Amino acid sequence: MRSIMGPLAVVVALSLGCAGEKTEPKGKGTAEGTSGKQITIGLSLDTLREERWQRDRDLFVARAKELGANVIVQAANNNDAVQNAQAENMLTQGVDVLVVAPHNSKSAATIVAAAHKLGVPVIAYDRMISDCDLDLYISFDNLKVGELQGQYAVAQRPKGNYVLIAGAPTDNNAHLYRQGQLSVIQPYVDRGEIRIVADQWANDWQPIEALKILENTLTREQNRIDAVVASNDGLAGGAIQALAEQKLDGKVLVTGQDAELAACQRIATGSQSMTIYKPIRALATRGAEVAVAMARKQPIEGADQTLNNGTKDVPSILIPPVTVDRGNLVATVVRDGYQKLEDVFRDVPKEQWPTP
Repeated sequence: MRSIMGPLAVVVALSLGCAGEKTEPKGKGTAEGTSGKQITIGLSLDTLREERWQRDRDLFVARAKELGANVIVQAANNNDAVQNAQAENMLTQGVDVLVVAPHNSKSAATIVAAAHKLGVPVIAYDRMISDCDLDLYISFDNLKVGELQGQYAVAQRPKGNYVLIAGAPTDNNAHLYRQGQLSVIQPYVDRGEIRIVADQWANDWQPIEALKILENTLTREQNRIDAVVASNDGLAGGAIQALAEQKLDGKVLVTGQDAELAACQRIATGSQSMTIYKPIRALATRGAEVAVAMARKQPIEGADQTLNNGTKDVPSILIPPVTVDRGNLVATVVRDGYQKLEDVFRDVPKEQWPTP
C-alpha cells in the first residue's frame, strides 16, 4: 500500500439551484441499512460550472437509484460556509452517509466532525478532506495525472521555456498534480534543458486567471514560450485564448485534464495538445456503490491503498487516468461514449475525421 501526503483538499459542489434535489428509488428494489429503513445518501458538491461535475452528479445518482437508495444533492458554488451549512442540513434530514467533494480541504474537516457526532460516515469524493478522521477517499490517482502531463510535455518539448499554471491553492488535488508534474519536469530544469519562466496558481480554477497569467508571461518573455503545463482543461482554454491573441495557438504545447468537450475539440483542431481522461463513470458509479455498502455497514472492496490527510492514513480507492491526444481521441473518449465523434470533430472537415 502506498501512502501519499497531500497538503490541502477541496470539495466539489454543485450550484445552489440544485440544493435539495432528491431522487426516488426505482429499479432493483430498495437499499436498506441495518435498521431496515431506506438508505439516503447526501452528496455535497463544490460546483456545477464545469461539465465534468454535472456528469459526476448524474452518474452517481443514477447508480444509487439502481441500488434503491435516495440521494440528496446540494451544491456550494465555491463557498466554504455554504457547503458546511448544506452538509449540516443533510445531516438534519437524516442521511446515512455523506459523500463530499470539498471546496476547501481544511474547512471541510468540520463536516466530518459534525457527521461523526451523529454516527454518520463520510466519504471524500475526488478531493481529499484533510486533518480529520475521514472514513474513505475515492478518486483518481491524482499524482499520476500530474506525472502524465509532465511526461507528455517533456516528450514533445524536451527543451525550452515552460509556463506552469496550477489550479486552486485550496484544492488538495491541485497540489498533487503539481507534485506529479515537477517529478518529471524538474530533472530537465536541473540540467538546464527546460526553464520555468512562470509558475502560478489560479484561484478557484478560473480560466480568466490562466488568461491573465499567460498574457503577462508572453509580454515579459516576448512570446518566447514553448509549453504551457495547465492543470485542467478550463485553464488550458484560458491559456490558449492568450496564445491565440499572439497567433501562437497550435504552436505552443498545452496540456489539460478532464476531457471536456471544448478541450477535445481543441485537440481535434490542434490548439490544445493533450488532456487527461478520467473515466467519470467508473468513479461516480463506484462512489455510489461504496456509499451504499458503507450505509449497510458492509466491507468496502478495493480500498487497498492509503493517502495521508494529515491526521490518518485514509483507506483509498484510486482509479487510473489516461493520456489523450489527437491520436487516441476516438479510442478513448469517443469509444467510451464520453464524447460524440460528431461533436469532437465538429470544426474539422468531415473528410479528415478519423474512422470510429
